[in-house]
Amino acid sequence: MKNFFLIAGPCIIEDENICSTIAARVSDICNELGITYIFKASFKKANRTSIDSFTGIDMLKALEILKDIGREYKVPVITDVHETYECEIAARYVDYLQIPAFLCRQTDLLMAAGRTGKGVNIKKGQFLSPEAMKFAVDKVRSTGNNNIWVTERGSTFGYDSLVVDFTSVPRMKKIGVPVVVDCTHSVQRPNQVTGITGGDPEMIETICLAAVATGADGLFLEVHPDPSKAKSDSASMLQLDGLYPILKKCVAIRKAI
Repeated sequence: MKNFFLIAGPCIIEDENICSTIAARVSDICNELGITYIFKASFKKANRTSIDSFTGIDMLKALEILKDIGREYKVPVITDVHETYECEIAARYVDYLQIPAFLCRQTDLLMAAGRTGKGVNIKKGQFLSPEAMKFAVDKVRSTGNNNIWVTERGSTFGYDSLVVDFTSVPRMKKIGVPVVVDCTHSVQRPNQVTGITGGDPEMIETICLAAVATGADGLFLEVHPDPSKAKSDSASMLQLDGLYPILKKCVAIRKAI
């Protein structure tokens, strides 16, 4: 059985201790369950709603933390890039670059990421059809880089809701790249009057189970020891202690299908 892989970590690097706590626990879980693990954290967040939102610590310090996590726990690491110049810098520290959903049509950014030779994970925009992701993939492929994933993270439904169409998993698989489902951003409630994105974390498990059942190659989860104290996306993150039972069910479903 070829198992799914897991991309997991905090939304953003807050400090080294939180990252180490998460990486250690998730590594142990994945080793036990036979899941390939990629540690995830953004070195900065450029697309926050409010000017007052936390956007990260010093860029190079955050990237050093990512590199150290990969080295200490012997796992690949992935981080978001928002501007073309960031791609070359981040590529010195990480194994994969991630294109945020809002930026999945930015040609220069996609090609800059591709030219680094690192793996590129492109999140599907909330406004795009599954088939439209072919064009984003083609932009990265044009650089000679074929190490590409695409990630479903929900589609805009009205102003403040997202829905996940799980037919997008087999539809995007036709593009010829691995398909990931983002199981935490998919439960977000954007555009809140507070300027802080809300969420419904009780639905994270449902999204995970459905993703595996529909044949997703990977799962993406933002986890935190105490989401209520997280400095970014606190309303849609999974409590770290809740990860193991969800993944155990997911492995059973994968085996069944």
